[in-house]
Amino acid sequence: MLPGVCSPHLIPRVCNGPSQGRGRTPYRDETINRPGYATAMKVHAILNREGGTLRTTDLDLLTSVICDEFRLHGHEIEVVVLGSAEIGEEIRKQSLRGDLDVLMVGGGDGTVASAAGAVAGTSIALGLLPAGTMNLFARSLQIPLVLDQAVKALATGRVAEVDIASVNGDYFVHQFAVGLHARMVRTREKLDYASRFGKMWASVRAVGSAIQSRPSVELKLTVDGKLETIRTPAVAISNNVYGDGHVPFADDPQGGKLGIYLMRSSDRGAVLKLTVDMMRGAWKANENLTVAAADDIRIEYRGAKTKDRAVMDGELKDLARVSNVKIHRRGLKVLVPEEATFA
Repeated sequence: MLPGVCSPHLIPRVCNGPSQGRGRTPYRDETINRPGYATAMKVHAILNREGGTLRTTDLDLLTSVICDEFRLHGHEIEVVVLGSAEIGEEIRKQSLRGDLDVLMVGGGDGTVASAAGAVAGTSIALGLLPAGTMNLFARSLQIPLVLDQAVKALATGRVAEVDIASVNGDYFVHQFAVGLHARMVRTREKLDYASRFGKMWASVRAVGSAIQSRPSVELKLTVDGKLETIRTPAVAISNNVYGDGHVPFADDPQGGKLGIYLMRSSDRGAVLKLTVDMMRGAWKANENLTVAAADDIRIEYRGAKTKDRAVMDGELKDLARVSNVKIHRRGLKVLVPEEATFA
């Protein structure tokens, strides 16, 4: 058990800030030698010791950093460290609290997606510590990618409302995909890795394997009422359209539109080039990719296999015969840095 972190018994480490009530609580920002202000919040932080970069992080030190930083700025905070099997129930329990301002999580894509889905449409804001492999939603929210910098930015941050998407009522914050991506994740999960870089290398190997096999899926797509029957190696739908010139994440998390990305060629070279172009943000120039923005999308699937045929925020999901994808404008409250430009 980690010193000071009572996670095996779900006894949180409680770090109470100054008892001055809620509202505008003054603190002294020594770095710029002038008074600053942060809104006092009640925060519950959950760290997944088996998720993302936290597998190799000193979690006792990180817990102390979180407690000290949030307390410095007048907040009341509890921190628990749990294993993956315990995370879901803890998120569910905390999302039902009537006295909580922020549910903050640190872990991989699965942890983030679970917490976002639990607090979407409620008064509780999601706080996100970038502890995954790519941290794509954290990038959209303009949260620093170094953990201690992220803690400082969130401790002095503010709550904003951003969009969240859903498939048949299940929420996602980044992407829902069918085809190549699902095969890649299925392959990657069979490989052993114990770190962020190990996962990245496993992903590279999985991409190579998926491209060699060149999977193809037949779908009926209805995009804003327009029907098309297609056979494609891959289709992906994003919560807001990806920005240019960087790894795939939305520059504007309040854009109010789904992005849809449809691969038009199954040629091995074309698939490889598109995969590389997507990762470097050059997808707009790729002639084998059709991109559109939409309010709602319907996917009809008649394939023989449904188990683990889709990926939602990095996690394998069974593919329903009919998937209705929707955007929920400003449906998720999030804690973001004070200087976040989109808000």
